[in-house]
Amino acid sequence: MSRLICYCFGYTEEDLRQDALEHGRSLIMERITAERKGGRCQCAEKNPAGC
Repeated sequence: MSRLICYCFGYTEEDLRQDALEHGRSLIMERITAERKGGRCQCAEKNPAGC
């Protein structure tokens, strides 16, 4: 089982790997970064380890 990377949006390590292979870069990481900048990150609530 692939390790969960993003508790907010449910992305796993394998999701990021496949996304980068498919697109040449990780569009998922770009989305996560944009969501965090927009204040839509809930890591502190959803991730047991916090942000």
